[in-house]
Amino acid sequence: MHAQSSKKVLLATEKNVFASVNTRTGDLGWRHVDSTGPEGNIDSLLLHGQDAVLVVGDGRLLRSWDINVGGLNWEMVLDSGSFQASSFVGHLDSVRYVAVLKKAAISLHYLSNGHQKWLENLPESETVQYQAVYSEGDGEVYALGVVSNSHISIVAFSVEDGEILKQVVVEAPWLSDLGANCVVVGQGVLVCVDVATLSLYTLDLHLESQTTQIPLQTLELAVSPGFQPVLTSTQPNAAQSPLSEFFLQLGPQHHLLLQLKDTKVVILRDFKPSLLVSFATTGEKTVAAVMATKNSTACTIILHSADSGRRLLDTTIIFPTDPNGGKPERLYIQAFLKKDDSVGYRVMVQSEDQTLTFMQLPGRVMWTREEALSDVVTMKMVDLPLTGTQAELEGEFGKKADGLGSMVLKRLSSQLILLQAWMGHLWKLFYDARKPRSQVKNDVTIETLSRDEFNLQKMMIMVTASGKTGTIVWRHYLENVPANAAFKLVVQRTTAHFPHPPQCTLLIKDKDTGLGVLHVFNPIFGRKSHITPPALPQPILQSLLLPVMDQDYAKVLLLIDDQYKVSAFPSSKNVLQQLQDVASSIFFYLVDADQGRLSGYRLRTDLSTELIWEVVLPLEVQKVLLVKGKRSNEHVHSQGRVMGDRSVLYKYLNPNLLAVVTESTDPHPERSFVGILLIDGVTGRIIHDAVQRKARGPVHLVHSENWLYEGMELYNSTVFSSLDRPYAPQVLQQSYIFPSSISTLEATLTEKGITSRHLLVGLPSGAILSLPKMFLDPRRPEIVTEQSREENLIPYAPEMPIRSEWFINYNQTVARVRGIYTAPSGLESTCLTRVYPSKQFDVLKDDYDYMLISSVLFGLFFATMISKRLAEVKLLNRAWR
Repeated sequence: MHAQSSKKVLLATEKNVFASVNTRTGDLGWRHVDSTGPEGNIDSLLLHGQDAVLVVGDGRLLRSWDINVGGLNWEMVLDSGSFQASSFVGHLDSVRYVAVLKKAAISLHYLSNGHQKWLENLPESETVQYQAVYSEGDGEVYALGVVSNSHISIVAFSVEDGEILKQVVVEAPWLSDLGANCVVVGQGVLVCVDVATLSLYTLDLHLESQTTQIPLQTLELAVSPGFQPVLTSTQPNAAQSPLSEFFLQLGPQHHLLLQLKDTKVVILRDFKPSLLVSFATTGEKTVAAVMATKNSTACTIILHSADSGRRLLDTTIIFPTDPNGGKPERLYIQAFLKKDDSVGYRVMVQSEDQTLTFMQLPGRVMWTREEALSDVVTMKMVDLPLTGTQAELEGEFGKKADGLGSMVLKRLSSQLILLQAWMGHLWKLFYDARKPRSQVKNDVTIETLSRDEFNLQKMMIMVTASGKTGTIVWRHYLENVPANAAFKLVVQRTTAHFPHPPQCTLLIKDKDTGLGVLHVFNPIFGRKSHITPPALPQPILQSLLLPVMDQDYAKVLLLIDDQYKVSAFPSSKNVLQQLQDVASSIFFYLVDADQGRLSGYRLRTDLSTELIWEVVLPLEVQKVLLVKGKRSNEHVHSQGRVMGDRSVLYKYLNPNLLAVVTESTDPHPERSFVGILLIDGVTGRIIHDAVQRKARGPVHLVHSENWLYEGMELYNSTVFSSLDRPYAPQVLQQSYIFPSSISTLEATLTEKGITSRHLLVGLPSGAILSLPKMFLDPRRPEIVTEQSREENLIPYAPEMPIRSEWFINYNQTVARVRGIYTAPSGLESTCLTRVYPSKQFDVLKDDYDYMLISSVLFGLFFATMISKRLAEVKLLNRAWR
C-alpha cells in the first residue's frame, strides 16, 4: 500500500510496518513497527492532508497518525468483525468522517478524534457479502455487497444518524466478486467487467434500476486468453465524485483509458504495449501515467491528460531496468506544485525484487532503496580476494620443479612489482592529501575490493525472500522462484585457493513439491559460474557439504533425493573415487517433523544409502520443534578446564551430537512441556534427555563445544569416537530467569577458539545483548567454596542480570531480529559482527604511545652501542698494563 504528500512518501508494508520516506534523500523520516501476525496486519491506509488513517488487525483498531512527525493522533478499538473496506466520507465539501465496513456492520467515525458517530448492522449479512463502501459527499454512505452469481445489494445510510435511506437489490448473475471486478466512477456509477461474457456492466447507484451490458466486442476490444481484466479508477477528493475516467487492462501489456460519458463508455486512448498505469492528482489537474518497455535496459513513463488522453509535452521519464533485477511491479506518480505554481512530477517504481526507485524528470534517479534486505532468509560471509600484490606473494618462490635461477628471477620480479605498488600507494596518499577532504572518495566498488590486513572486511552474501542475492556491491534477481521456496546457501570454494575463483551454490527448494534447482555463482563479483549444475528431477530431502574437494579445490555438495539416491556436485571421476574411499565415514540424518521421525543413514561404497537407526516420537504426546547440530567451522581450543583441586574436567566434544527440541501437543498450561534430546547422529544413541515442565515455545537454541543453551554442559575424556561406546558423560544443567523475552540466540565465533565465548541475544526491544558465558555456567555454586574461588565461578543467582554495557548496538535498535550471523576474523580477539568477548588482547590500543616506546628503544640501542665501545676500550687498556 502507498500514499503520498509533498515532501514525503508514506509506505505500509505486508510486514506490518508503517513508515515515512524523505523524497529528496530516500532516508526514513520515521517508522512504526507493529506486532507480527494477523493482529498487526495493516488492512487499509487512507491519507487526507496531514493525517494518515490506518485500519489494523482485521478491523480491530482504527488509528490516525500525524505524517509530519509520525505521532499518534488517536486510536480507537473497533467492534469485532471481519474487515472488508474503509473510506473517507465527505460532507458539505469537506472530509469529516471515516467509514469502516465489516462483514456484518458499518460504522462512521469522526476524522478529528476517532469517536464513533454511529454503528449500524448490515441487512442480510448472512447471505450478502459486503465488500465495498462508497461516498461522494452528498450526505449518504453506500455499502455494496454481492451474492455470488445472483445479485448486487446496495444499502444507503444517512451520514447524520446512520438511518437506512435505501436498500435495493439488482440482478447480477454474472458477478461473483465485487471487490476484484468493480469500481465506482463518475457520478456514482458502478462499473464491472466480466471475463465470461466479455462485457462491461454499468449500474447507477442513485437510480438503482438494472445493470447495463456493454460487450467489449462493440468497442472493438478483446481480452488476452487466460487473463482476468482489471479496472483502475481514482477519487481524488472523498467529498466529491470520482473521475469519469478509468483504466481497463485487457492483457499483461494492454491498457485502455476509458471515459464514462452519458451512460456510454468512450475509449480515450489505447496503450499497447504498456506494463503499468497509474493516476495522480494535484489541485484540479489529474494525469494518467503509462509505463512501457523501451528496450532491454530501459522503460519509458509517459504522462497523459486524464480527461482527454492527450500526451503532455516534456513529461517522458526514462526508467533504467537492471538485467539482474526484477521487473517493474507497481507504478506511483507524485504530482506537486512548484514555487512558480507549475505542476511537477516525480515517479516511484516498485520492482519484483522489492526495490524502490524514486525519479524525477527527465529520468534522474534520486534514490534507490533495497527493501529486500529487510527479509533475509540465509546469509554467508566470504573472505575478500587477495590484491594483485598479495597474489604475487603467493607465487613468489615459484614451484619446486623450477630451477634455482628461475626462482631467483621470480622473486626479484615480484619484489619489483611490490615496490612499484608501494610507490603508487605513496603517490596516491600525497595526491589525496592536497585535495579537500570532501573531494576524497572512498567508495567501495568491485575493483577496489581486497582483503584488509586483519581480514575484518568480508563479503556478505544474502539470500532474501524475494529471490535476490547480494548487497549494494552486486545483486542478482532469480526469476520463477516459488513463493514458498526454501533456500540453502553453501560456500564450496573460498578465496584462499588462488587463482581459482571463489564459488557459492544456492539450493532453491519448493516446500510443497520438494523439487529444487542449483544456482552457482562467484560470491565476490556476482557473476554466474561457467560450471553447469546438474538437473534435479527428484525432490531433494537433504544436502550436505563434505570436506572432500575436487581437483580445483571445490568442496563436494552431496544431494539426497526422495528415493534415497545420492548425487554429488561436482561429480568428476576424481570426486566419485574419493567418495567411495571415505563412504564408510559419511553419515547423515533426516527429520520428518510431521511423523515425529528422525532417521540416520550411512553412505555405502557404491554410493547407495543404508538406514542404520531411527527414533520415533509419539505424536500424541509431543512434536519436533527443531533439530540443531554444531557449526562445521567452529574450532575448540581447550579440551578441558582446570578444577579448583587441580584436576582436569574434560569436555564432551562429540562433533556428531544433535540437539532435538520437542514440545507437548497438550495445550493445557499445567501439562505442557519442552523436551530436549541429545542424540548421536552416527549411532542414534540418546546421550541425554531433559524436560522443562509448564513451558511452551518458541524455543531458541545455541549448540557449541560441550554446552547447549537452552542450557546444558557435558564432559568426558579427550578422545572421542561415535562408533566406540564411551562412558556416559557427566551432564550439568542449570536454570536461569531472563528478565526479557528472547527473539534469537547465537554464540560468538573466532578463528582459533581461544577467545572466551559470549552469547549474542536478540531482544524484542531491538537491542542485541552480548552475554558472557560465565554467567550461564551450570557449575555456578550456591555456596561459595575455596575451590570455586580458584575457578572464578560466580555464585549462583536465578535472576540473570542485564547490564547496559553489554548492549553492542547501543541506541541503534534493530526491529524484529530473526537471526544473528557470526564469522571469525583475522584477529583472534574479534568476532564479526565486531564483538570482543575477551577485549582486544591482540591489538594495540588507540592511545598507545608510539613516540615514547620508540624513544626508549632508540635510547637503549645507542646506550648498548656506547657501552660496548667503552667496554672494548677498557679491555684494551687493561691488556696494555
